[in-house]
Amino acid sequence: MQEQLLVTGAGIGGLAAAWAAARHSWQVRVYEQTPVFGEIGAGIQLGPNVTRILSSWGMGDALAAVAARPDRLMARDALTGAELASMPLGNEISARHGSPYFTVHRADLHALLLDAVRGMDGISLHPAGRIVEVRETADATGGGGSGVVHVRTASDLEVEADALVGADGIWSTVRAQLLGDGPAEPSGHVAYRAVLPQSALPERLRSQSVTAWLGPRLHAVTYPLRGGELLNLVFFVEGRAGQDTDAQTWDHAAVAADLQAAMGHVCTPLRELAQVEAEWRLWVISDREPLSSANQMARGRIALLGDAAHPMRPYVAQGAGMAIEDAQVLGPSLALAGEIGVPSALSRYANLRWQRAARVQARSRRNGRIFHLDGPMRHARDVSLRLFGARLMDIPWLYGARL
Repeated sequence: MQEQLLVTGAGIGGLAAAWAAARHSWQVRVYEQTPVFGEIGAGIQLGPNVTRILSSWGMGDALAAVAARPDRLMARDALTGAELASMPLGNEISARHGSPYFTVHRADLHALLLDAVRGMDGISLHPAGRIVEVRETADATGGGGSGVVHVRTASDLEVEADALVGADGIWSTVRAQLLGDGPAEPSGHVAYRAVLPQSALPERLRSQSVTAWLGPRLHAVTYPLRGGELLNLVFFVEGRAGQDTDAQTWDHAAVAADLQAAMGHVCTPLRELAQVEAEWRLWVISDREPLSSANQMARGRIALLGDAAHPMRPYVAQGAGMAIEDAQVLGPSLALAGEIGVPSALSRYANLRWQRAARVQARSRRNGRIFHLDGPMRHARDVSLRLFGARLMDIPWLYGARL
């Protein structure tokens, strides 16, 4: 009999997990709490470590058709606008790491994965299927055996399977019941974000680069989307602004005047971008301490994936990337379940993933501190960027990994 997998959450991580498991002959049921499968949000960056995986899944051409391919990664002073450092992307990063660097609208990547999942035999999608209870019976730690995972939905539907993957995000119900380690913690940072048509911007504000604008207790990131037609804009701010917003609802309407007050004395281009008429959204950034063991990613027949396992601040631009990497490792691990048993297969997955994910979590926190430096340390950072430039901006251990 074909092995059965339940996946909670039909975001990017959940769909990637379903795809990877079905490729390795598992029967997959995906339960999503919302009534419609879709994705909100704005842009995400996909480094070579991620585009390499999507290309190996046969999705490279479809991804290239909806993505932008930025020409360079640049750091600029948020107060003066001066360029601090630059690293070529485009063909150069493809040659160096074997795959391109793309920027893509989150909804476009989600739609690509959803189309792939809908076209795959062995996967069924279940909207309005919010999971409220998870439990495991028998054989929770042994080999193959007869263990079963049970879940119950908010509508009192009860289902069971050989394994469960919790891909239900940073406020994961599966994690809460598996680990009981409390909710994620607000970081003290909030993000204001908007997507702007480049054709509506003055020429001086348009860009085909990924640009990080670094300032005291804040930074901004801009990059192109949809072949360069759109500009993704995010301001990350420390302090009280937005901190009273419900952290568990990550897509709030934002007041542009609040952003402009929080920015302080930033340079003219950034202030002009913030004044463009747009639908501004607010996101309270939360995360967890970096993983400290494989046991935090899998126990028995239940595993966590993506933000449910290792939520991170978006300062290495790898949140979606780590979820896709998780799925890339999960599939071959599940393929071994008939030989070594489901718990051992999921343990293998966790052991292969937790240290790398923890390293990216830690790097994300570190980058946030560096981006927001003030005083003499800010000056030292800027001197280092001017001296060493691309060597500081490239991350070979991250971008060059073959999983």
